[in-house]
This record gives sequence, structure tokens and C-alpha cells, in this order.
Amino acid sequence: MAPTVIPQGYAPCLNLYDTQKAIGLLKRLFEDGLGGALHLRRVSAPLFVEASTGLNDDLNGVERPVSFDIPDAGRDAQVVHSLAKWKRLALWRYQFSVGEGLYTDMNAIRRDEELDNLHSVYVDQWDWEKVIAPRDRTEDFLRQTVGTIVEVMCHTQRTLCSVFPQLSALPLLSPEISFVHTQHLEDLWPELSPKQRENRWVKDHPTTFLMGIGGALKSGAPHDGRAPDYDDWTLNGDILVWNPVLEQAFEVSSMGIRVDPAAMDRQLTLAGCDHRRQLPFHRMLLEGKLPLTIGGGIGQSRLCMLLLGKAHIGEVQASVWDEQTITACQQAGVILL
Repeated sequence: MAPTVIPQGYAPCLNLYDTQKAIGLLKRLFEDGLGGALHLRRVSAPLFVEASTGLNDDLNGVERPVSFDIPDAGRDAQVVHSLAKWKRLALWRYQFSVGEGLYTDMNAIRRDEELDNLHSVYVDQWDWEKVIAPRDRTEDFLRQTVGTIVEVMCHTQRTLCSVFPQLSALPLLSPEISFVHTQHLEDLWPELSPKQRENRWVKDHPTTFLMGIGGALKSGAPHDGRAPDYDDWTLNGDILVWNPVLEQAFEVSSMGIRVDPAAMDRQLTLAGCDHRRQLPFHRMLLEGKLPLTIGGGIGQSRLCMLLLGKAHIGEVQASVWDEQTITACQQAGVILL
């Protein structure tokens, strides 16, 4: 558990009731904008999946899913960590064509999450996925898609400020995106941790897309963990922005062009996960049955924190907190939902 830190002199821009109204408006604005800009249709998604399918995201490979049995079905289920693989299978099942995609409200429980200002056991995202052509598996296409998402974020913020003038005291998001590779940051600051490198870079480049997550750098270690069976580690990244309230780099989205059969084959071996080749999803992908896609997750509570100027994620979502967090927030006058 990391300590909860409330910045000195922090006061929320909105009161409790206006915060609830703003959360609802923000979510409607952003998901409508995202769906329109990327040609996505909204679909329903599962809260849990069958454990034996291999559809659950294993994150960094050490997190334990919340598991339970379903006696009448005779099956074991897992609450999702994310819908990274489920979405791609859904595109195949629904017979989406190139250029078409889906988005959904993803709700997850990550029981092993380290609690702090940014992290909660409860996770809510807009999970999205889109079918692409072989010619689209390029860095240029990835950059264009990142630019579209940032444009929707900026438009959402401008509209929120027009409805809630109190939010105009917050800096506007920069639409100018710095694209940088994790190896470049390691070359610049080999003595720093990955998080420290992000803070150094994003402070001067307040909207950044950090590329190359999951694969080993020259040091032999990855910048951060990423499962080997959905993102192509050479064509992925995180959207990071500078958070003026917490004064640190702030991740709002993890996304990427997904593995094709060759990338899946390579990354399963590199990650020591060859046993997954026999799982239904992985067999379909390796046999070339699933469409090529790009996709990602955009944190709903994260975006609400950022655009509403909140210091703690518990101000925009209801969850369970440790005593240190509860006490620190009470002493600072911060209301946890």
C-alpha cells in the first residue's frame, strides 16, 4: 500500500452534488465523442468470464483474479481484469468489418491493486476495439488513433468548462502530443525508475504517448509489464498527461495495435507463456481466424479525476479503502464517495 497524499491547500473545484452531475455529463460526452470519432458501436460486455477460456487479462501475470464456481453451469468463472481479449473475439463473433469497432463499459475487480491516490480495487474503463486492415499495422496509424482520442478528451474538457465554470481554473489539456519511446527515456535517465522517467518527461511534455510497453529494454527489463497475448509490444503505448493537482505524470489510457499470429508466437515464447497456445482464444489467433485489431482501455475514473481536478480517485468512484486513506482524506476534508 502506498500512502495517500492530499496536496497542501487542496480544495475541490466542485461540491459533492455538482461533482456527481459532472461525472454523469463527462461520461456521456466522452463516450459519444469516442464512438463517433473512431466509428465504434456500444455493446454489452461480461463482468466475468469462464476461467478455462484464456479470455481474462492476466495484467502483469501475478495478480489473482476473483474466482468463483457456478454450480448450475458446472463451470468456474473469473471476474475480469480487463476485456482486452474478449473484445477481439466479440468483433469476430459479431462479424464486424474493417474500419468498424465496438466500445463498452468495463467494470473489474483487481483485488491485488496497490491502493493510493490513483489506484482502487474497483476499475472502470471504456474498453474499445476496432478491426483494421494489414496495411494499418503501422506506427503512423497508431499515432493517428492516439491523436483522435486526445481530441475527444480536449473537446470533453471544453464542454465541461462551459457547463461548470468553476473548472475553468484548471489548465486545459494540450492537444499537442509528444510521441516518445520507452528506450529513449531509459537512455536519457538510466539511473531513474520508470515512473521517475515518466514524471521528468511529461512535466515538460504535458500530453505524451509513451511507446513500447512490455518488451525488454537494453537494460534487460521492460519499462512496465504488459501481457504477451493482446498488444504488440512494438506497436503500443500509454497516453500520459501532466496532472496539475498531483503534479505528476498521469496515465489515462493503455492501448495498442494487437498481436497478429507472428507477434503472438514471438511474445508467448519471450514471456515463457507457451502453455497458453492450447487455450481456445490463443489457438484461434495463431491459426489466423481472428481479425486484426487496434484497441485499448480509457480509465473512466482517471479521466473524471483529471478533468474535474480531483486529488483522489475515491472522489469520483465508490470503493473500499484502508484506514490510512480514510483518515488522510477526512483530515484534508476530502469526501470519498
